[in-house]
Amino acid sequence: TFDRYQTVHSAVFRDIMWSKLSLCHALVLVLPSRAVLTQPGQNFTKPSSNAVDHINPFIGNGGDSPNGSGGMIPSTAPPFAMTRWVAQTRQNYVSVTPYNYTDGTIHGFQGTHQPAIWMGESGQVVVSPGGGEVKSVFEDRGMPFSHDEEVATASYYSVKLNHKSGGTILAEQSASSRAGHLRFTFDNVESPYVLLEATRASVMGSDNPQNVTFPVGNITINPSAREVSGRNPERQDFIIGPNAAPSFSGYFVARFSESFTSWGIANNTDGTLTPGKKSAEGRTLSGYVKFHSGVKQVDVRVGVSFISVEQARWNLDNEIPDGTSLEITARKTREAWAEKLDRIQIEGGSEDDLTTFYTAVFHGLQYPYEQDENGKYYSGYDDKVHEGVSYTGYSIWDTFRAIWAWQILLAPERIPGMVQSMLQDYTEGGFLPMWKNIVETNIMVGTHADSLIAEAVLKGVTGFDRELAYEAVHKDATVPPEDDWTISYSDREEGVGYEVRAGLSSVYETDGWVASDIHSEAGSRTLDYAYDDFAVGTLAALLNKTSDAEFFLNRSRTTTFSIFNQDTGFMEARNANGSWAGQDAGWTEGDMWAYTFDVVHDFEELVKKRGGNASFVKFLDEHFDGGHNDHTNEPSHHIPYLYSLAGAASKTQERVREVTKINYNATANGLSGNEDCGQMSAWYIFSALGFYPVNPVSGEYVVGTPFFDKVTINLPRVSKPLTITSPGATKNAYVQSLEVNGRKVQQPIITHDDIAKGGDIKFTMSETAQSWGSQTLVGDSTSNTQASAQHDAPRERAEL
Repeated sequence: TFDRYQTVHSAVFRDIMWSKLSLCHALVLVLPSRAVLTQPGQNFTKPSSNAVDHINPFIGNGGDSPNGSGGMIPSTAPPFAMTRWVAQTRQNYVSVTPYNYTDGTIHGFQGTHQPAIWMGESGQVVVSPGGGEVKSVFEDRGMPFSHDEEVATASYYSVKLNHKSGGTILAEQSASSRAGHLRFTFDNVESPYVLLEATRASVMGSDNPQNVTFPVGNITINPSAREVSGRNPERQDFIIGPNAAPSFSGYFVARFSESFTSWGIANNTDGTLTPGKKSAEGRTLSGYVKFHSGVKQVDVRVGVSFISVEQARWNLDNEIPDGTSLEITARKTREAWAEKLDRIQIEGGSEDDLTTFYTAVFHGLQYPYEQDENGKYYSGYDDKVHEGVSYTGYSIWDTFRAIWAWQILLAPERIPGMVQSMLQDYTEGGFLPMWKNIVETNIMVGTHADSLIAEAVLKGVTGFDRELAYEAVHKDATVPPEDDWTISYSDREEGVGYEVRAGLSSVYETDGWVASDIHSEAGSRTLDYAYDDFAVGTLAALLNKTSDAEFFLNRSRTTTFSIFNQDTGFMEARNANGSWAGQDAGWTEGDMWAYTFDVVHDFEELVKKRGGNASFVKFLDEHFDGGHNDHTNEPSHHIPYLYSLAGAASKTQERVREVTKINYNATANGLSGNEDCGQMSAWYIFSALGFYPVNPVSGEYVVGTPFFDKVTINLPRVSKPLTITSPGATKNAYVQSLEVNGRKVQQPIITHDDIAKGGDIKFTMSETAQSWGSQTLVGDSTSNTQASAQHDAPRERAEL
């Protein structure tokens, strides 16, 4: 009976949770919590915003390894900023970010374009204050600091640096999208100076930091204008991807508040100084300017561009013009964050819960980032400057899952430009982006831009050419890469063209799977291509391309199960001749467990393959109880929600709470896996609201368990709020009933139309497991397929 299930099931859940939470709490004791963060002065807390005050930029930056935490850069800038400014504790490259919370020295302040820890830096500029003899070598210019004397917010950062002379330098920082604003206050520091690094030894790849190239840049000092300008062509990912971007550079113009008493050029490798020299071109190059010994404070504003020094100067004058105080810059940036975060009001939950949530929203509004400047942008695809809006930092294999859906809700004004940017990449380069970091990098697998575009059209986004969009996704689905039968397209393979759907002609088009003996990650590719076919078919149906819709939707179903091994009950990659490649072969950031559940577009058929709902629920139990769920990687993110689709919603509620407690908290180690441009945080955001987009192009969300008593969201361009009430949710995980806009909902599904224009969602919560949405667990076999059938409805509508 359900009563017995309710008692035993809940007790087991509590025992499991207690043991895991005890471990989590033990770990948290040694980590920095939000409560000990130093708060900024009142000049940097205007306008008042409780939501912005709860942002902790350090969340996801701890860990002693690249995958030890979120790999997040604790930077200062407005939403989707082109350049993010961060204190530099390390030389960054693929697998290393500029700042790590475990470090104890700061070497400068970096305007970074590194979008994720596993991607490279591009065209950065570093500003480093000092006193006495100029230090240009990275190791020599580091100064100790304490987190007790460090302030980090979304709009303002400050830290007290201990100079070797015994004095201190108070460094403060804010930024606009294309300009940084720094202020250095020298206390008992003789001969103050500021050094600007133009070029350095650039690390290639992640395996060996001694494997470097030496980009050639330039720097110019103009004492009469109190400016230092330069160019940095570093692009660490140049060794991968099909686009050379030969003219790419990051340009900068730094303008100072104080006159220079002397200046010169410095070598960053051996520390050699050339006093009095005003310009130079070369490797490992910096310029420095010195100030009168009586100068106690220096204000530095740095315009940045991907087009030219002149454009960098224009960006500076436009965004942080002369006469702008650091307080004003910080206020404008804080206003930009408050405009978004203040739209979300939360009742219930602890201070740490609020910090985790609002920081997740902060993370989710950073990428992709702006690449255009005054209506123009540099395109590395054809090495030209074009007119229009442009974005880069597209981690699409990650972000198609949930952060795109969140951005459609909270930042709808950005979506047309982001789609248009992808279409420009297609026009200028030949294909839609997979992982764009200035240009295409061929990182990850699948052509999930197909999903982004289909979801945008499904949810009514306009402002871009839909026919061009369909042309682009159709090409993804039908045109294989060069030498498709001979190139593996392994991770970060060098010297190859566009990867796109590697294996499309060998043998996906003919036999239905990607051959593991020809291509890397063949199992994952097969399932990703099947989902992308579903997205293309859905878009075709929305655009009334009936025959294409039928073809791609049918192919999405047949190819999915071409690698289902009926004998084992798991997905398994296959070789070109049809033989099985082995259970461990061909997976991307996952294994046969994660990918057997990776059938979000044809869930009903997957359940049938696994013997029906009851058998499928047991299979999910084996997955979680056997320790196979790996939330640090994205292929596992939707899996807890599959219980709901199989008629076991109460188990989704348990697993979601369990995953949350283990993988998220309000400390520097508060993300168990890499943030990946907002996807880790998007899972938390949607889960906290009580629903998650399991199939992004279905227009539906699967119901889980809300975390707060009440959440009110004033969505942009919407006249009424979206209100989610769930009294007692902070303590009670189980859903007893659900109403959506006055309608009782019996199955755990909410549609985009239910929430997109505001709405009223009411959860009744319970301390113990309930029968709502859990027909399979109470033995109601006649209802077992209702949830999965409803989930599959978008496919049927698309076919019509």
